[in-house]
Amino acid sequence: MNHFTQAFESMSNWWYELHYSQIQKRALLILGVLIITISSLIVVRGNSHEVIAPPIVPIQIATPEIFIDVTGAVNTPGVYSMPANSRVIDAIKAAGNSAPGADLSTINLARVLSDGEQIYVDATIINSAGVRVSKSLHSAFININRATAGQLDSLDGIGPVIAKRIVEYRKVNGPFTSIEDLQKVSGIGVAKFAQIKSKLRI
Repeated sequence: MNHFTQAFESMSNWWYELHYSQIQKRALLILGVLIITISSLIVVRGNSHEVIAPPIVPIQIATPEIFIDVTGAVNTPGVYSMPANSRVIDAIKAAGNSAPGADLSTINLARVLSDGEQIYVDATIINSAGVRVSKSLHSAFININRATAGQLDSLDGIGPVIAKRIVEYRKVNGPFTSIEDLQKVSGIGVAKFAQIKSKLRI
């Protein structure tokens, strides 16, 4: 209590010792009261208003799509739209999975797909010796991405040397994206490609 009394007396002495006129002192007092009142209102209003954080809007990034043609021994052949970086197994599932008798052993199911690619699923048959072997549903065509050197050698104008080059090219550069890419192999010019084009497929 003594501290309060001393503080009040100090303030009173300071007030009376001010070299201001009565009007100036009243103006100073009113100004002080206004400042204290306005400051109190700001503090009270600031504490009473709830701060609401703005809603967080998730940013959706569209996944690039590719188109894949799935044909052969599948339940629903057709062209399918798929997310980029999908794999061969995803394309086969999109086509209703492989059909009974399909031979998936000739396909790399884990390979990443590229836009515009065709996936062809071969069927299997039982030969005269009772052994299950792969048979293309379109045996008149040669799949340049899966054919062996021996199968490529059967094409007109493609001998064992060029057939081996085709197989080596696939190993180094990956699968062909179109039959026209076969011309990138040394020894296959425009004339030779035109001769065998009708028997090729991807």
